[in-house]
Formats: sequence, C-alpha cells, structure tokens
Amino acid sequence: MVSEHPKSPRTETVTGSFVVPVFNRQGVEVGSVTVNAEDLGGKISPVLLHEAVLMYEANQRAGTHHTLRRGEVAGSTKKLFRQKGTGNARAGTKRTNKRRGGGTAKGPKPRDYSYALPKQALRAATKMAILAKIRDKQAVIVDDFGLAAVKTKEMAGILAALKLRGVEKVSTKPVPEGQTAPKPKKINLTCLIGTDKIDSVVYKSARNMPGVTVMPASDLNAYEVLRPKRLVLTKAALEQLTKAKS
Repeated sequence: MVSEHPKSPRTETVTGSFVVPVFNRQGVEVGSVTVNAEDLGGKISPVLLHEAVLMYEANQRAGTHHTLRRGEVAGSTKKLFRQKGTGNARAGTKRTNKRRGGGTAKGPKPRDYSYALPKQALRAATKMAILAKIRDKQAVIVDDFGLAAVKTKEMAGILAALKLRGVEKVSTKPVPEGQTAPKPKKINLTCLIGTDKIDSVVYKSARNMPGVTVMPASDLNAYEVLRPKRLVLTKAALEQLTKAKS
C-alpha cells in the first residue's frame, strides 16, 4: 500500500508483519520472530532518509579547506608596468587571480558544515531504515553470539556461517563463444552488528574485520543502518528497537 503526498515524492506505507528467521552462531535456523511494521513506524519516506544521510555525512566533513586570496599571497602591490605605451594589455598587481601564483577569487575558507535535524525526525528515520532492511530481507537476526572471550577468528566463523563472509559472487555478463565462464569470486559483505547493550567482547572481536561495525541498539542511526549491505541484530536488540518510543 502506497500513499502519496501532493507536494513530495511517494512515502510508502508498510502494513502487516514480517516473519524473520532467527539463527544461532552455527548459522542454523532455530526459530523466528514476528516484526510488526507499526512497531517501526509503518512508513518509509525516501526524502526523510535522504535528508538524514546528508546530515550525517555533512557532520563528518572537516571543513579545513583554505585558499589564499589576493590580499593574502606574497608579492608586491606595485603596478607591473606603466598603463600605456608598452603594447601589452594593461595590468596591475601580480597578486591578482588572473596571474599564476596570484590569489584565488572567492576560494573556500574554513567553515563548519554540521547541522542538526529535529530529534523526532531522526528517530523516525532510524526506524524507517531498520524497517526497510527487514522488508528487503537484508536483516539477519541472531539468537546470541555467545562469545566468552575476545576471539576475532571465532567471530569470523560466525559471520561465515551466517553467509556474510566468503559469499560467492557469480558474474552475470554473457560469456563469448569459445571462452570458459570465470570462476565465482568470494566477497565479504559489509554488515552492521547491533547488540542490546554495549558488548565489549563482541566489539573487540569484530573491530579488526574490514567492513564490520558493532554498535549498541541505542546508538543506531539511519546512516549507519543504510550504509552496509546487511544489518545483523541480536534477538534482544530487535526487541529493544521495536519497543522503543518514536
């Protein structure tokens, strides 16, 4: 069901519920959870998601760019040569932006790019992003990681069992006659692991793995959820997100 706003692009209204399988650390399905779309807002607005992502990206900009203008570059302000009688075009100071080594006209200066959207809009965008991942079957629910100690190799094995690492990517390009099809490449899918609370063991076990990010459910935002290919949530984290007030 899709509803349209007269002055904005389409905002999708998601109704019903989704049955998401739950896996254990060996990658075996041990059950399922039912996610009601209304618990995550029930709407997906591309405009709001776009604005939220732009805000988070803008807040990451350093803003340290700096160029020298004509009043800041080294050099004399003396007129290069007399106005008339030389046969050349008239010229003033060599610090003008028209000459090599001169200043930059209207160049960038250090500035702060950060800004903030309303908190209620950001909370709604976070739920929209999670709902979109669940609807598109890009969310993986784990019963429990069950890590007793910091072991990166063990965490890598869990992600491989969940089919997030070492995934075979088959080329869809047509193979010319007389040539053999290329072997499928094994790639690692980027993923965001969400836990119900700050779990230092899970964080330290996954922090050295490229493309893997670990965050507690309370710190999730639309940018971090939409950026990776997969969203990995523990069962407790999913319950915390669905019960959170918008």
